Amino acid sequence: MPNRLANTQSLYLRKHAENPIDWWYWCEEALEIAKNENKPIFLSIGYSSCHWCTVMEGEAFCDLAIATYLNDNFLPIKVDREERPDLDSIYMSSLQMMGIQGGWPLNIFLTPGDLVPFYGGTYFPVEPRYGRPGFLQVLQSIRRFYDVEKEKLNGFKQEIVNTLQQSAILPKTDINVNNAQLIYRGVDVNTKIIQVTAEDFGRPCFPMIPYSNLALQGTRFLFGEPEERHILVIQRGQDLALGGIFDQVGGGFHRYTVDSTWTVPHFEKMLYDNGQIVEYLANLWSSGQQEPAFERAIALTVQWLQREMTAPDGYFYAAQDADSFATKEDKEPEEGAFYVWEYEQLEQLLTSTELEALTDVFTITPEGNFEGKNVLQRRNKEKLSDSIETILDKLFKERYGTSRNNLDTFQAAKNNQDAKTIHWPGRIPPVTDTKMIVAWNGLMISGLARAYAVFKQPLYWQLACNATQFILEKQWVNGRFQRINYQGNPSILAQSEDYAFFIKALLDLQAANPQDTQWLDKAMEIQQEFDEYFWSVDTGGYYNNADDNNNDLLVRERSYIDNATPSANGIAISNLVRLARLTDNLDYLDKAEQALQAFSYVLRESPRACPSLLTALDWYHFGCLVRTNETVLPTLITRYLPTTAYRLDDNLPNNAIGLVCQGLSCLEPATTQEQLLSQIIEIGQI
Repeated sequence: MPNRLANTQSLYLRKHAENPIDWWYWCEEALEIAKNENKPIFLSIGYSSCHWCTVMEGEAFCDLAIATYLNDNFLPIKVDREERPDLDSIYMSSLQMMGIQGGWPLNIFLTPGDLVPFYGGTYFPVEPRYGRPGFLQVLQSIRRFYDVEKEKLNGFKQEIVNTLQQSAILPKTDINVNNAQLIYRGVDVNTKIIQVTAEDFGRPCFPMIPYSNLALQGTRFLFGEPEERHILVIQRGQDLALGGIFDQVGGGFHRYTVDSTWTVPHFEKMLYDNGQIVEYLANLWSSGQQEPAFERAIALTVQWLQREMTAPDGYFYAAQDADSFATKEDKEPEEGAFYVWEYEQLEQLLTSTELEALTDVFTITPEGNFEGKNVLQRRNKEKLSDSIETILDKLFKERYGTSRNNLDTFQAAKNNQDAKTIHWPGRIPPVTDTKMIVAWNGLMISGLARAYAVFKQPLYWQLACNATQFILEKQWVNGRFQRINYQGNPSILAQSEDYAFFIKALLDLQAANPQDTQWLDKAMEIQQEFDEYFWSVDTGGYYNNADDNNNDLLVRERSYIDNATPSANGIAISNLVRLARLTDNLDYLDKAEQALQAFSYVLRESPRACPSLLTALDWYHFGCLVRTNETVLPTLITRYLPTTAYRLDDNLPNNAIGLVCQGLSCLEPATTQEQLLSQIIEIGQI
């Protein structure tokens, strides 16, 4: 008998619909029942493509003894972190305050009524293993503690609440945000973070694009070791484009690698990673690092996006699972089954000459590099020959059932039932989470817009515009922006990252095609709504939630720390500066300064936590506007000039081809492209 999660729209929640646990979704009714029955809340947070979430669902959450005890003694609630990143942020911070390393699934226990956490963890096995206690024993201990140790419980709760509230209040400072030394120091600190050293051997490697972006922007500064910064940002691009983290056959980037050599990925593919990486590689190319592997990785990723991740309505799906079924008879999916290659299989698919040629280019061995199988990782950065691409197309055909040139769209497996019942001409694909998330679509639109500006591929522009138009037309309900769309149904009020990332996407479309003013007009319109509902009048910066949408939160946070995605406030402040440059409206600049001042303590004391805030500070300090004509504009857009905004202007002074302005003043009119470019570069470094 399915539980109530069967009626939800979230793929992650529906994956738990057959559990014997009497799951609730997060709602007022569930919270009220817990309060009235004095049952501690067991809150479990995860997402659809999370590997260990899937493992725990198939183990502990399907165990009848565990389910019986949990139902009798707790009020179990499931939350999709991609629907409610605000809840996830608060309770993940709480877990870390308990001295426990964060991760998903996030399993945490709350007292009813006040929703204060008092114990938590991540993956709990059924029986004790991996140095973790068995889940039933955990539940029994937690219930005993809740019933008996009231004084300890209340003391611990108060400590958590106080710490959470303090963490949301940043010290007021007199730090001068106009001091460029904050930027220089921040660039230096964050560049070191993307350097893989001997100490990192054996550790996972993540793309960490917010850090890489700041390091790339910092290559234009002459302080410190600029040559070393160049080497590191190029190396990060090569690791991504050449490594096993990139699907060398089908395109698209996996979440991270489990090793420090960028070889074996955790195989899930997230839209937010791919959008950021496409933008980063396009920026690397436009900065002069025109390596064939970068262009190939972008092109194949866009093909994957169009083929597997684009809805008929034009928006982009959220993610693909790491696990997939090797055969329809399998009870459980296997990690990486869709992507890896047995050596014997390659011997059957390819001629000996072809296999030898492929082995010269990729790390292929009879022993394999992942559980006896092979993840393709390139040995060098040279352009792949046509013959190697033809061999790779054979692998593509084995995986998908047809060649690349004959496959424009690919049916998504929306759940395990689809995966096991649909006839697949090739391998059984991983499940795709087909919901639309505005913030993640914004990151992908930005990547496509930048790639279009650099490579002028019409497909990149078309995909970006289609997704943008869908959001503009479908994501407002009763005048309010919505975060999620489930197959045409908008849902859940947008959060700060949705506003910030989508406004950035609109500004990036404008930057790629300044002749079209509609994107700037929409950005200003949405920015006004963002300011109305999210701006902190007292402290500056943007809250994660709207002022009329935070009743179920322990604390109202303002996101400023970068994780897999940039912080909402970092992007939002950059947007404000860009809007100020493009419109000459200094109200935007005043807001940007107030927000930077609000986070100035973090910028000075914890620069490694906030590369996107430092990027915003870079825009604030060095950002400029270039007014120029249709002839000059295309040559500027393709270059990497990271703190430059463009506006088409046919009313320039006599003989001038461009005007570079910063704040309330402009440099002398430039009469040649060389002079104009020199002015832009100079103003971006002083």
